[in-house]
Amino acid sequence: MPRNDDTLKTRKPVAPLGLISLKSFEDMGHKVDDYLVKWRANRQSDHLDDINFSGYRSPSFLVDVAVPRFGTGEAKGVINQSVRGLDLYIMLDVTNWSLTYSLCGHTNHMSPDDHFCDLKRVIAAAEGKAHRITVILPFLYEGRQHRRVSRESLDCALSLQELVAMGVDNIITFDAHDPRVQNAIPLHGFETVQPAYQFIKGILSEVPDIKLDNDHLMIISPDEGGTNRAVYMASILGVDMGMFYKRRDYSRIVDGRNPIVAHEFLGTSVEGKDVIIVDDMISSGECMFDVARELKARKANRIFAVTTFGLFTNGLDRFDKAVEEGLIYKIATTNLVYQTPDLLSRDYYINCDMSKYIAYIIDTLNHDCSISTLLDPYERIETFVNRYKEELERQ
Repeated sequence: MPRNDDTLKTRKPVAPLGLISLKSFEDMGHKVDDYLVKWRANRQSDHLDDINFSGYRSPSFLVDVAVPRFGTGEAKGVINQSVRGLDLYIMLDVTNWSLTYSLCGHTNHMSPDDHFCDLKRVIAAAEGKAHRITVILPFLYEGRQHRRVSRESLDCALSLQELVAMGVDNIITFDAHDPRVQNAIPLHGFETVQPAYQFIKGILSEVPDIKLDNDHLMIISPDEGGTNRAVYMASILGVDMGMFYKRRDYSRIVDGRNPIVAHEFLGTSVEGKDVIIVDDMISSGECMFDVARELKARKANRIFAVTTFGLFTNGLDRFDKAVEEGLIYKIATTNLVYQTPDLLSRDYYINCDMSKYIAYIIDTLNHDCSISTLLDPYERIETFVNRYKEELERQ
């Protein structure tokens, strides 16, 4: 049951719950639904006979939707049941490239733009009938295009404004590249969630011989932008942290960004220590490999690559080679974005499941309760770490 179950069973929901999981997030959507169905079936409350609790218990909260396409590649959003008065939560993964559609007889893989357009189609199909709409967008669409450097588009800000203009009340994302993008919609709800608890739980469960002290472990941020992420994890585990500064060549642009000239390290010695590199995403892996090489040159022990989003845009071959050579020991990412069967089959991969966490957030928001304790899981992490240390001492 949810940790705040005592609070939830005394509060009336804002409105009957409805979940829309687009095809890009279908598997996760079913997992989230299963948690909510189970929790509400077992939850006892004096208010269950109240009319405001109508539909509180259900065999499923998933709403039947479809996004069929024409031969030209154009599409439309269709909702096959009533959503009038529902507290609606729409979930999708804009990075799920595994989905395809026919474009004039050719097979086309869906891009983030296609997924975002499908989201807008489903919102439009709701026709403003829902009581409230919350969009759960784990990988923030165009999140890396969050600020203007030259004469260029501000795609992330525009997409957020477009969603709220269509009637979206709240947007929930995970590990936003720069949370300040919420300034584009200052009068609407925007939450960026950190999966620190799931990372720590996943790593300590898979690798039971990690020693959580300054002599054996260190947290590393691969760049200055991720320092807060590393500081938070280091402070909870009670270990030291370090960071790399990316020295870039600002005189030229390659593939849309200034190329990195060198990685400068700021921190104490990593010699003989296990190291956890914490970042928001693994794309091609170039940055992670560069940082790992620098750490190995400084005689680091095992290197764990930990990121919220494992995109692996250039495939897994280079990661296989890096693990084989001893450059990287384990890779941990969440299932918030599409995971290939090949990735899930790798022995070095740690899959951090986020479905229960998303279900917690939805259940809490539906009861109009604060999610501040969910956004800062310090107590849960502390409890888990203390239990881990006790078991390690008994061995």
